[in-house]
Amino acid sequence: MSPRTSKPHEVVERALELSRADGCVVIADEQSTANLRWAGNALTTNGVTRGRTLTVVATVDGKEGTASGVVSRSAVTSDELEPLVRAAEAAARGAGPAEDAQPLVTGVAQSPEFTEAPVETSSAVFADFAPALGEAFARARAGGRELYGFANHELVSSYVGTSTGLRLRHDQPNGTLELNAKSPDRTRSAWAGRSTRDFKDVDPAALDAELAVRLGWAERRVELPAGRYETLLPPTAVADLLIYQMWSASGRDAVEGRTVFSKPGGGTRIGEKLTDLPLTLRSDPNEPGLESAPFVIAHSSGGDQSVFDNGLPLAPTEWMREGELRHLTTSRHSAGLTGLPVAPVIDNIVLDGGEDRSLEEMVANTGRGLLLTCLWYIREVDPASLLLTGLTRDGVYLVENGEVTGEVNNFRFNESPVGVLGRATEAGRTEKTLPREWSDWFTRAAMPALRVPDFNMSSVSQGV
Repeated sequence: MSPRTSKPHEVVERALELSRADGCVVIADEQSTANLRWAGNALTTNGVTRGRTLTVVATVDGKEGTASGVVSRSAVTSDELEPLVRAAEAAARGAGPAEDAQPLVTGVAQSPEFTEAPVETSSAVFADFAPALGEAFARARAGGRELYGFANHELVSSYVGTSTGLRLRHDQPNGTLELNAKSPDRTRSAWAGRSTRDFKDVDPAALDAELAVRLGWAERRVELPAGRYETLLPPTAVADLLIYQMWSASGRDAVEGRTVFSKPGGGTRIGEKLTDLPLTLRSDPNEPGLESAPFVIAHSSGGDQSVFDNGLPLAPTEWMREGELRHLTTSRHSAGLTGLPVAPVIDNIVLDGGEDRSLEEMVANTGRGLLLTCLWYIREVDPASLLLTGLTRDGVYLVENGEVTGEVNNFRFNESPVGVLGRATEAGRTEKTLPREWSDWFTRAAMPALRVPDFNMSSVSQGV
């Protein structure tokens, strides 16, 4: 049995057969990627990769409780499979009782395609995109601008088998496109990105046209000091802020008084209004265009994720409904500790309920303010208020009397996503977007643009 000749479901079944633990979970992740990179209006590299990772979770019941051991390895051969299983068992026997111990998920659930071969991507995913990109290069060259960037497509087939009988499988496509346009002297730069499942819904020509307009705006430069400005945050920037908020929405941490969602004096802020806008923040594994795993796939325990929850079904969850906080993230274990309902993390996020206005229409309705392109280098300053700091990048534009009149300098910002939601006065049309800062970890998001009357640009940045 080599990594490429054995079928993933056979590896899962064999590992379960080898297990001598009281309980066992096996996860086989079959991954394939295809990518293109370009610089100066020309392709530079392309490639395709394949790989498999096997994770074994062994649970051992003892007098003091149930312990767990988790071991993950890549490219496991037939000779290495039993040692991997034994290593997980040894880790469990050498560990103390697991704090998050729960009975393994039971049921008769079996994905119909569990025994089928994994899906794989290839360079064929770019069959229509690559020629269109070449045409965009020609237009950019003729227009006096240079295009840089990359396109990446990944397919992961995850097979989950348990000693309690679950046999589940999920195929997750994930595509990202980042395109950067620069003036020949490199003094002006503009960025656009897209998230896609198959590269059939991305248009390089439209993106290049958008970037050409932004480079034109940047021909006039205006220096502004730090301060609070009316600011239009595009969907990508809103996504980066709210993804961090979701990562910080632990029910247990809130109950223990450690987060922005902790209520002074004890308890959580569930039931409180976070914004007067009728916005709903939600996740749904079956969200069209943003589909994600409909069951828990946990390779490790930590926070509100537990290996004991592998295979637990996921349901649509409203984190905030019409401005009111409704749920915080929990595993079965942390739900039991806190008295909150079970609400595991789901791998997508949607903010909707805004007006049906485009970002361009919001610009046209602005007297004087700033239009951002994106945020980057976001870091947490204070977990109690979820104060974040970061930088603007690739274009901050001045809006005057409904028109963009020039580019201004970059800024460092200090803001809390919860504070931004609370002070926002307008939300636009929700659209699928690529979070720039977190695109290596989280890509399935749909957000509106937000108008914030007093976004805190705390200092001037010299970044591009």
